[in-house]
Amino acid sequence: MAYTVEQVLDTAGAGRFQRRLLGIFGLVWAADAMQVLAVGFTSASIGASFDISVPQALQIGTLFFLGMLIGASLFGRLADRFGRRRVLLITVACDAVFGLLSVFAPNLFLLFLFRFLTGVAVGGTLPVDYAMMAEFLPAKNRGRWLVILEGFWAVGTVAVALAAWAASIYMPIDSWRWIFAVTALPALIGIWLRLWVPESPLYLLGRGEQPALKSVLDTILTTNGKSALPAGAVIDAPPQPPKQGIFSPDLRRRSVAILAVWFLVSISYYGVFTWLPARLAQDGFGYVRGYGFLVLVALAQLPGYALAAWGVEAVGRKPTLIGFLFLSAAGCALFLVAGDGALLGAAILLMSFALLGTWGALYAFTPELYPTVSRATGMGAAGAMARLGGLLAPSLMGLVFVQSFSLAIALFAALLLLGAVAAWFVDAETRQQALH
Repeated sequence: MAYTVEQVLDTAGAGRFQRRLLGIFGLVWAADAMQVLAVGFTSASIGASFDISVPQALQIGTLFFLGMLIGASLFGRLADRFGRRRVLLITVACDAVFGLLSVFAPNLFLLFLFRFLTGVAVGGTLPVDYAMMAEFLPAKNRGRWLVILEGFWAVGTVAVALAAWAASIYMPIDSWRWIFAVTALPALIGIWLRLWVPESPLYLLGRGEQPALKSVLDTILTTNGKSALPAGAVIDAPPQPPKQGIFSPDLRRRSVAILAVWFLVSISYYGVFTWLPARLAQDGFGYVRGYGFLVLVALAQLPGYALAAWGVEAVGRKPTLIGFLFLSAAGCALFLVAGDGALLGAAILLMSFALLGTWGALYAFTPELYPTVSRATGMGAAGAMARLGGLLAPSLMGLVFVQSFSLAIALFAALLLLGAVAAWFVDAETRQQALH
């Protein structure tokens, strides 16, 4: 009897297997968030340790995002060619090793080198995680579960904010070492957990590896309390178009549009959250100051993910993404007109809420825009554009911040509105569509 992978996943449903997978991917996703956002939380301490200015210390972020750009481009392609699982194991191991080495860096050169290499590893994990998670989910649950996975970014944000807060109180000398130690710990645990993750069924289907494919599908079925495939079952592949690059004629418009969204959202998000922690911890006023408020900013991300998880299934991927982009721009606009601490705090919380909802919708939408043979490459390209935005945020955007913090926020509002226009040009809506 013949089955398709989508039929088997629909039969298995989203159950214990997917929850276990979500926990494993989510842990490392939170670890990656901690590694990325540690740039903003450690800059002042690094500057004090090595007698450099905060803007100079933030150049660690430039190197980190350069590494992420390289890692996303490289490992996305490798995952499509050699398999998701192998790439996942390599990248999370490198994430843990180089992240831990950062803790013991004796000088600025080695610290910059280890953060660059950590960035390469983190850049490799992000796109492959999402491509793989998407390929284990039935169509009716995929969008919501992918947003929930992205929600672990908020968990990592809260964790690194709490770690920075504790380090500033109890380990004020070289507190950046303690923060980097905390960020490396989840990745160390993730190395062992990733061994449990099997290869993607859609990747195995494309390779024609029927025994391995049926073994993985049987594991999903039985773990979710369903019957295994009958003896002699054959997994059929739906008709596949010729292998297409992400800029082939059929995919070019959506690739250009969605990659533009990734870049514009990234430079705005990292521009805000690279500079905001140090600024609020030192120069804020009233309750809009210090690490306590930064923890509140991180917590505001969780309801943003919850609304995105509802929106991508109830309304659709594309309208939810566009709606959050407009809401993010509105948060920036509110910041510009805020005349007191209460409005300023509300604007920052709205930006945090809306920007992370934007990321949730974006991560749910992007992997569904590409066929299996190009999915990890597409996610890798998206990750590379995001890292390019992150690469520019600490350096080029720093020049704008020096002129005026408000000018920078106004620029972010304009970029987010431009992102909404780019999202409108994506020529697909993928809600409840099967992956091929």
